[in-house]
Amino acid sequence: MLSATEKLKSNPDVFIIDGQGIAHPRRLGLAAHLGLFFDKPTIGCAKSRLTGYFENPSLEKGGYNLLKDKRETLGAVVRTRSNIKPVFISVGNKYTLKDAIEITLSCSVKYRLPEPTRLAHKTVSELKLKT
Repeated sequence: MLSATEKLKSNPDVFIIDGQGIAHPRRLGLAAHLGLFFDKPTIGCAKSRLTGYFENPSLEKGGYNLLKDKRETLGAVVRTRSNIKPVFISVGNKYTLKDAIEITLSCSVKYRLPEPTRLAHKTVSELKLKT
């Protein structure tokens, strides 16, 4: 990931990482690690939960409930599309949970995953087929 980031032609304002931020059993998932390393804002946007408990959010896009562990808020379970499985959003670095939810929703136009994450996944999958 570090060498891929060095090849970027522009300097991103935020990284949306396909993984956990603080919603990790050790409270330091990939998004949190990279945020600290890059000293940049990062958001963890995972397809599954590693730890904590939650109640399902409403079925409409934008519905969310908090992901908690005892009294600690780890992140949010967010619907990026109506009637579709939610994603698990957590802070990586330099953002509030509210900001992370808003940014994720604004980047989730047509699909469950936010566009930056979806396009990265698509590109990697295509490269794997070529090798």
